[in-house]
Amino acid sequence: MTATLFSLTFAVAAPFWALMILLPRWSWTARIIASPLIVLPVVVIYALLVLPAFGEVLPAVASPTLAGVRDLLGTSDGAAAGWAHMIAFDLFVGRWAWLDSRERGVPALVMAPVLVLTILLGPLGLAAYLAVRTGWRRPATAATGPQRLG
Repeated sequence: MTATLFSLTFAVAAPFWALMILLPRWSWTARIIASPLIVLPVVVIYALLVLPAFGEVLPAVASPTLAGVRDLLGTSDGAAAGWAHMIAFDLFVGRWAWLDSRERGVPALVMAPVLVLTILLGPLGLAAYLAVRTGWRRPATAATGPQRLG
């Protein structure tokens, strides 16, 4: 079951990445990505992996040591849970960057490589977007309140 959940983890996130990267101007992309619930399938996978081993996971994360985290992630269950954890947060960060970039008017061709970097190396993708977004200011209307996408 662990191998199946591991394989499913990116498979359930990939369609959202594809929408943001390949179809950024499609009206349905904005509607779908607007929901933070797009990360829910990965979160469910993470829960299926972590909750049965909660007694082992909690001590490793509550009082982390290098050896303890290594031992936790060194198992099939731990590696699969770690992967789901990364994919969920990468997707959430990618979603935020995509939504923020639309508000700021960052071109889709600029965002595509940033989003790919976020998929592959999450924190570096976040750093790249934080650098990119300094070149685009939010329109005055966006600063005063929520704005509808699409």
